[in-house]
This record gives sequence, C-alpha cells and structure tokens, in this order.
Amino acid sequence: MRIHFIAIGGSIMHNLAISLERQGHQVSGSDDQIVEPSRSHLIDAGLLPEQLGWFEEKITDDIDAVILGAHALVNNPELLKAQELDLKIYSFPEFIQELSQDKTRVVIAGSYGKTTIMSMIMHVLKTFERPFDYLVGAQLEGFDNLIEITKTNKIILIEGDENVASSLSSKSKFMFYKPNIALISGINWNEYSTTITFDNYLKQFEDFINTIESKGTLIYNKEDKYIQKIINDTKSCKINRHGYQIPEYTINKGTTFVKATKGDIPLQVFGKYNLSNIAGAYTVCEWLGIKKDDFFEAIKTFKSSIRYLEFVASFEGFRGVPRL
Repeated sequence: MRIHFIAIGGSIMHNLAISLERQGHQVSGSDDQIVEPSRSHLIDAGLLPEQLGWFEEKITDDIDAVILGAHALVNNPELLKAQELDLKIYSFPEFIQELSQDKTRVVIAGSYGKTTIMSMIMHVLKTFERPFDYLVGAQLEGFDNLIEITKTNKIILIEGDENVASSLSSKSKFMFYKPNIALISGINWNEYSTTITFDNYLKQFEDFINTIESKGTLIYNKEDKYIQKIINDTKSCKINRHGYQIPEYTINKGTTFVKATKGDIPLQVFGKYNLSNIAGAYTVCEWLGIKKDDFFEAIKTFKSSIRYLEFVASFEGFRGVPRL
C-alpha cells in the first residue's frame, strides 16, 4: 500500500509509520514540528520529511490510505486535499483496528494504571515466549518500540486512550478498537486536566464498554466506585464481566509478598496501586490461557519498567499529554 501520514512526528504516529515501512509498504509523511526521539528514529528509517510543514502537493490520487494524527487541525491543507480527492482517511486507532481485524484485541483502559498493567501483561507473555502485537503509550524496558504489528501474531495488546482520535471525530481513541477483551483499571476525573464534565467523562467509558464485541469480556476494578456505576449502567451489553480486587499480601522488611497457591510470592514493586494492577494483569493473562502459578512465577521478576511513576502522576497533579 501507499500510505501517507499527516503529522508523522507524533510518538505513536512515527512508530506506526516505521513499522509499516518495514513491512514493505510505501510510506511518506509531513509535520510542522518533529522533535527527539521521533526525529532520529525517522532519519534512521529514511522517513524524515525533507521540509517541515504541510504540502498539499504530497497528496496524490495514488495514495491508498491517509493516516491523520490528532495534532493536525481540520483546516490542514493536506487533509483538505485528501478530502477533495476522496481518499480513504483514518485516524491512527481506526487504522490499528483495520490491521487487527483477525486478531484477538485486548484493550487496557482507565484514567490511571493502564500503562503499568500493559507492561505487566507484556512481561508475562514475553517470559513464556507467547507471540503478540502491541500498542503502548510509554517506552518500556525490553521493548524497542511503542508499537509492533505483524501479519502473523494472533493477539494484540492495545493501551486504550480516552482522548479524541482526530480533528475529524469527537470520539475517544479507544472507541475504535472493538475489543474482544477489555479492562478498565480505574476512573479518576480531574477538572484541571480535562475540558469535559464529570458526567461526560464517565459516559466515555460507558460508550467504550458498548464497543466490546458480542460475547467478549470486560475485566474491571471492582473496588472503584465509578466503575461500579458504569457496570450497572451497561447491564444490557451481552458480554462477560469479571471483576478483580487487590490480592492478599504481606510486607516483610520492605518487600511486598502476594499470597498465591504455592506460597507467598516476593514482588519487586510495591504499593496498593501496583497490587491492584497485578490483579488486573493476572485476570487478562488468565483469559489468554496463562495458568495462575505461571503468572506469579513471571510477575515476581517484573520491575517498574516505565519512565515515570504513573500512579503518582495520576493522583498527585496534572500531567501534560505528549503528542501521539
């Protein structure tokens, strides 16, 4: 395919562009700002635009797909030209769904904890050499890219984002993935970091639940009062529901131990939020066929592999949103 990226410099956008180019697609792109590490990655892949800016002459009728980044405005000249030529235009979550229609789609959503849960699941699957594709919002130790999509892997793990997908849609990004398995880790509305009301924020997660495939599975933190509300409000959805909660644990000499069938398992992470994240990650892995003892054998070697302390940033103040 011939694919053009409008706003190729975003963290997810440039990773997707590089992944598609490696699969043999003809990829081009534009942006009005490209910073590190996106710039170096695009140079290495031979995909860095020759000039910064938007150039409608780059949009020609032989393009099979235009992928529109959230950074691009509705009056972007390249977008207007693509619309004039009636080209197929995708936001990146729409394109991810297009690429993963034949895969089991696992989407991890929530106001906090989702990147940690993603990294735990990825750690466990990698430990047991279970192949999977992924789309994650932060650089993780042991994984070179934010995105990996193949033609062969049967599972894709996706970090679900409730921010708007593109200038052409008011829908949240996670509304496009149509998960077979979905997890909601917790809901925390912060009036200082969002422009929508609390009720509308909750409604996004209700709408997300309604996108789960029929007879699919919703995994949720049953200790979160707001999640309990949206579970009650979406009773008509014909899906499986599986709640999780913080497991039994002890702390001895600064090390946290979680109760398991074969005795206490020492962890290299600490805090109730991480214990809740482990419970969520375990429930997803269970649905993916990982046995309980195997999960805890793998999770005891898990270290916090994210470059920021997600739960601290989420609960103790505003965190700026990076370009995707």
